[in-house]
Order: sequence, then C-alpha cells, then structure tokens
Amino acid sequence: MSISVVLADDHPLVRRGLRGTLEAEPDFAVVAEAGDGLETVRLIERLQPDVLVLDLMMPGLSGLDTLPIIRLRSPRTRIVVLSMQAGEDFVLQALKNGASGYVLKGCDPAHAVEAVRLAAEGRRYLSPGISERAFDAYQEKADAAPPDPHDLLTPRERQALQLAAEGHSNAAIAERLSISPRTAEMHRANALRKLGLKSREELIRYAIRRGMLHPEV
Repeated sequence: MSISVVLADDHPLVRRGLRGTLEAEPDFAVVAEAGDGLETVRLIERLQPDVLVLDLMMPGLSGLDTLPIIRLRSPRTRIVVLSMQAGEDFVLQALKNGASGYVLKGCDPAHAVEAVRLAAEGRRYLSPGISERAFDAYQEKADAAPPDPHDLLTPRERQALQLAAEGHSNAAIAERLSISPRTAEMHRANALRKLGLKSREELIRYAIRRGMLHPEV
C-alpha cells in the first residue's frame, strides 16, 4: 500500500526535486503540490494524505500557522517540516504545533525519505544537522515553553495576519479568504490586538521574527 504525500513549498524547483526523490521509492505516491499556505490547507482538507512535507516560509499562510490548522482539519495527516531554518526557536515551534519530523534543506535526500517514511509509521525524525540533542529534549522544551499569544489566534486571524504582513489590503484579504472586507478587517484587528501590535512596522518585525516573511520583504 503506497504512502500518499503532498508537497508544500513556494519554490517549484524544490518541489520538483523532492517529488523525484520520493517517487523513486516504490511505496511513495506524491498526490499533489502546493505553492502557498492557503492552497496547502485546501488540498489537505480535500485529499487527507498520509504525509505533508511542509516548508515554513510560504506566502498566504506560513508553515508554522498552517500546522495547527491541518492538525485540526486532517488529524490523520503526519507533517514533516522541510526548512532552511535551523534555529532552535523554529524547531520548537514546529514540534509544539504538531510536526512529526524536521529536515533541513540541503541535507542528503535520504534524510527526507527516511523522515517521510517514519512519519507515515507514526514515528518521529529530527535532521542530524539541527542538533546533536535527541528529539525528546526538543519536545520537552516545547512542552515546557510559556504560553504564546500567537496560539490564541483563530485560523482566520492567522490567515488575515499573514496576508496583512505581506501588504494586502482588507479588500484583497477578503477576496483571498472568500469573506467580506468588513470581516477581514475584524480578523486583522483582532489578531493585532491579541499580539499587542500597533503599527505596520511592528507587524513586519513580528512577521519576520516568526518566519512568516523573509527579511527582505
């Protein structure tokens, strides 16, 4: 029985390379690809795959904010993060939000194959390039971390916040999320209030710090 996989990364070349690597394995079937977080959520809801391979920095909705939404809407789907981000904060947030594995881009392709296969089996994987410490040590720190105000955001507030950080107007946010401009404005305002952000500059700094935006944005 094949393992169904969805690939989510905003770089087509990365997706193409990863697809080739996984489909060389007889038990893997890549069933779809996504280039942004919103598209990823829609695909996972519809396809309910065994494994999602997820980049952290994507437009529309960051990988970190995609994680809890997918856990809610497709509980059976295991998630393997594939990222350039080796910092402990990113790893901890990914684990805290339900990732089964964390693999660094640029690693040997065999690591990605192993991570996906272990995730499908309900097991965990941490790229050896991240740290010499065991996965359990990361998980313990993630569990012991103080409450994060970001966790109080609803899925819609996370989506509106990301799009606002990318520079979209309330009207554009409404169109992307299929809601009214007034509702989009409400979600955006609620997210900023919960996070204590009072200006666009503060929002941009926050978004970069959390990996929602690249620093050059």
